[in-house]
This record gives sequence, C-alpha cells and structure tokens, in this order.
Amino acid sequence: MRTSIIVLLTVFLTQNLAAQFHTLNMPQGSPRVQETQRLGITEITLDYGSPAVRNRDVWNDVIPQGGDPIAWRAGANMATTIEFSTDVKIEGKPLQAGKYGLHIIPQNDTYTLLFAHNYNQWGSYYLDRDNDITMEVTVQPETCTTSEQLDYEFLNRTENSLVIGLEWGEKRIPFKIEVDLNKTVVESLRSELRGINTYHWQAWNDAARWCLDHDTNLEEAYEWVNRSINGGYNGFAAHRDIRNLVTKVNLIAKLGKTEELQPTLDQAQDLVTQDWEANYLTQTLLRDGFYEQGLKLTDQNLKTFPKAWFLHLNKSLAHYFLGDKKKALNGANKALDLAPEPRKARIREIISEINAGNYQFPS
Repeated sequence: MRTSIIVLLTVFLTQNLAAQFHTLNMPQGSPRVQETQRLGITEITLDYGSPAVRNRDVWNDVIPQGGDPIAWRAGANMATTIEFSTDVKIEGKPLQAGKYGLHIIPQNDTYTLLFAHNYNQWGSYYLDRDNDITMEVTVQPETCTTSEQLDYEFLNRTENSLVIGLEWGEKRIPFKIEVDLNKTVVESLRSELRGINTYHWQAWNDAARWCLDHDTNLEEAYEWVNRSINGGYNGFAAHRDIRNLVTKVNLIAKLGKTEELQPTLDQAQDLVTQDWEANYLTQTLLRDGFYEQGLKLTDQNLKTFPKAWFLHLNKSLAHYFLGDKKKALNGANKALDLAPEPRKARIREIISEINAGNYQFPS
C-alpha cells in the first residue's frame, strides 16, 4: 500500500512539474519580433514569431496546403498581430484603427489575408472564420531575395501608402496599406494644439503650413496662423515673426483674402533686419502672384541692401511677370554682376529664359 502511494505521488509530482512554465530568458527557435513604423502619423505595429527555413520547403511542407482551406498564423507560436493607430485601407478596403490577428489562407497560388478582431490566439487552430474575422483580402505572391528568417518588410513607401510584405524563403506575400493623410493629420493637429503646444507659436504656424502645403483645411489653417501671430487669451504667447507672416501671405493668396494683404505686408516689412528676410518676403510675393507688391517691397529693401544680388534678381522677375522685358533684363544683369561665381551659371540661364519668354519659378 505504501509503495502504491509513493508511486502515485511520484507520477503526480512529475506531471505537475512538467506542466510548470519558468520565466528564464533563453534563446528561442522562432524569436519574437516587434516592429513599429509610421505612415504619415499612423503607427503600424507588427508582432510575430520569426521561424527559420532550415532547409525546408516551407511554402509546401510547413504551411497548410490542399483540401479545405486552413488558416496559418503568418509566423510562429502566438498568432501574428498587426495594429493601426488610425483607420486605414488594406488593398482598398477600409479597416478601423485597432489591433488584429493576421492569418493567411493559401489556396492554389493566391493568399487570403484574414484580419481577426479576436487577436489573442495561439496559432490559428481555434480561429472562428465566421465570428472572429473583421476583414478579408486576397493577394498574389511575388518572388523576393531569399529570407532565411520569416520577416515583414515595409516597401514602396509614399506619403500616404506603403506595402507590407511577408517574406520567407524566396516568396513574398504583399499587401498595400493606405491612410487618409489629410484627415488623420488634421485631426491630430487639432488635438495636439489643445495641449502643451497651444503655448508655442511655432506649433500653430507649422500646423497652418502643413495644411497650406497639402492644400487642405485652409480656412482653419488661416485661424491657426493668426493664433501664431496674435496669441491666445489676452494675446498670451503672441509672436510676430517673418515666418508666420509669410505663411499668412501664402494663405491670403490661396483664400483670396486680398484685403488682408497690405496690413500683413506692413507688419512683415517692419521685421526685416537682414537681407535674407527681405528675399524671403519678396520672393513669396512673386511666387504668390503679387507682382506689384513684390516690386514695391524689393525697391524698398534695395535701399537698405543695395548689393544683395538676389534682391536685384527678384526685382528683375517682378518686371518680367509685369510684362517689362527690358527692365527685367537690366535687373538680371545687375544680379549677374553682383552674384558669387557659383550662382552666375543659373542667372545666365534665367536671362536666356527671360529673353525666350518661358521663365517659370521652380516648383
């Protein structure tokens, strides 16, 4: 009897000890990888196990194939997850911000990607395709440089899109991510300008400048640049600067608020103390099509900076756009005489373009 009890106790302890998981930090055969990249202001975070090929035909022998379609975890061990901090589009289909399990079903030579809101799963064994899946997309594979370890690459990046490619062996499974850049950035700017950035004139100006450069949300951008200049409650944190005044000039041109132009120019000119500031302001006017105002301010600033070759060039271009080629050529030749040697070649090109009548501001 005593022997039987000892045997049973030994079996019980052995089974329980074997079931214990320790917390030692040890190398893993399929190390866990976490990677975050930004698309615009959208953070994309991947978390996956990275198995090695180890001389296997992974796309035929490791990943489930044939018969009824079976989902694969798109990595090793715990299911791969992908998280988006804003709404996105996957292969043109909308997907809300959030964290998703990423599973893949291979079928013939196409791959169906499953984005599961039930993301905390071991592998794909218990994935309920009817109830766990938020969205599915089907993509075509590509060949790629051999990747011994499974990994995800961020490819073909533009301002508002990129391609994520699962690469393992010599095959890539790509899928395109897109964001509504204007919507996500403007919403973020509105939120951030209510925090600590509300006390910084540069933040208001930079937010307005971003909208201007992307031709979006211009009326609110005009409010933001005025906040940069005039400050908040009782003028708190007001800061009048050549940079935010130039931003305001640009927005005046975009919005057609020409009644605001002269007061803004008066404020800006009062701040000009260096020749580069005069150049910045007068060139802005010419680029925005305010040729008469640009000519007037250039003449005014040449009294203070008579040897500033770039101001002579701005005066030349003002005359050119106002239709006076003779005065334009006189000004350009004056700029050529005063300019440093590295600049002369471009000025000669501009003189030729003025003569030909095809000069345009570089984009």
